[in-house]
Amino acid sequence: MQKKYFYLLSITTLVLIVDQLTKIYVHTHFSLGESYNIIPNYFDFTYVRNYGAAWGVFSDSHEVFRKIFFLSVPPIAVGFIIYMLRSVENSDRFQIVALSLISAGALGNYIDRVRFSYVIDFFDVHIKRIYSYPVFNIADCAIVIGVMMMLYYIAFLEEKVKAKQLL
Repeated sequence: MQKKYFYLLSITTLVLIVDQLTKIYVHTHFSLGESYNIIPNYFDFTYVRNYGAAWGVFSDSHEVFRKIFFLSVPPIAVGFIIYMLRSVENSDRFQIVALSLISAGALGNYIDRVRFSYVIDFFDVHIKRIYSYPVFNIADCAIVIGVMMMLYYIAFLEEKVKAKQLL
């Protein structure tokens, strides 16, 4: 097995384990809507069920559409990530980590959708409840970090990596 696929498998598995363990904990130790304050006025653990995508997008859509969409997109995304990884050099750990994080996040939320038909969210960031960011989870963090890494790579590193490979 090439290193990049080993890294993909390892990082994805590690993030999936942490994601699923935290969701299991919240699901079994919190009542729906229950909140535990971590940093007063700024950060709580709050058990929320998200029937939509990021930030609740599509949560009001017809249930059949949501099921088809949310059960088909993650496997397609992971397949696309594996396809993209074919063109990534084994030494390009930055891209490998970024793609692995996106894969892990997609699979983490996919597991919830298969098990429950919703995603368990619990990170509740707010400013004195005047402003509240949508509640999220570790899988969401992995996706956002992975996408930000890929955007950074495209904007700042891609040309340097290609130039280095030509040497």
